[in-house]
This record gives sequence, structure tokens and C-alpha cells, in this order.
Amino acid sequence: MSSATKMTDETRLAEEIVGVLDADAVRVCSDDRDSIRFAIRSAGMKLRSIVLRRWALRRLLSDPAGPVKVEYLQRELRRAAGQRVEYAYPRKSVAVRRDLPPVLKPLAQVR
Repeated sequence: MSSATKMTDETRLAEEIVGVLDADAVRVCSDDRDSIRFAIRSAGMKLRSIVLRRWALRRLLSDPAGPVKVEYLQRELRRAAGQRVEYAYPRKSVAVRRDLPPVLKPLAQVR
């Protein structure tokens, strides 16, 4: 599979997840190598930005339980729209712990 096809699949999955919000309020803000970012413009929502990491979307695409997880993410995003300013997948605490060097991982688990 070419990298262009993978990026298209990731973008399609990201749009499917974000599709639960009002289409007029959501627009792609930045589409870079590491993440897909959406900006939200709606007076009725507290949410202003959505950040979806590409590595997490790729993992979700190959997961056999992917459709169930996508539905969960859609519900979580709908709930977050009224409560948070930014929605990130995976959550920043999970992403940071995943990216830590092996020496620091025990320190991150202490929290």
C-alpha cells in the first residue's frame, strides 16, 4: 500500500470520526505528517480544536474491533463538544507515555 493511499485512508477515518459534529462548524485546519487537526467554529460548542494522531488512526484502521472503537470515539467527541476546548486522540497523557524512552516509563506509571 502506498503512502498516499494510507494518508487517504487516515483522512477518511478522521472525517468519519469528526462527522458526528455539525459539518458547517468543522473544517480541516492542518494536515501534516504527524496529525490531522480540525478547527471548530460554532457558538453552541465549547470545543475549538480536534487533533487526531496519524499513528493512532493507522492502528485503528488495522484493528479488527476498529468499527466499534470508531463509534466509541464519535460518542466521546459528541460529549466533549460541550465540555472541553480541545479533543485529542489518543489522549495526551497516553500519547506522552507511549513516546517516553524506556528508562522513564516506570516514572510515568507512578502518577
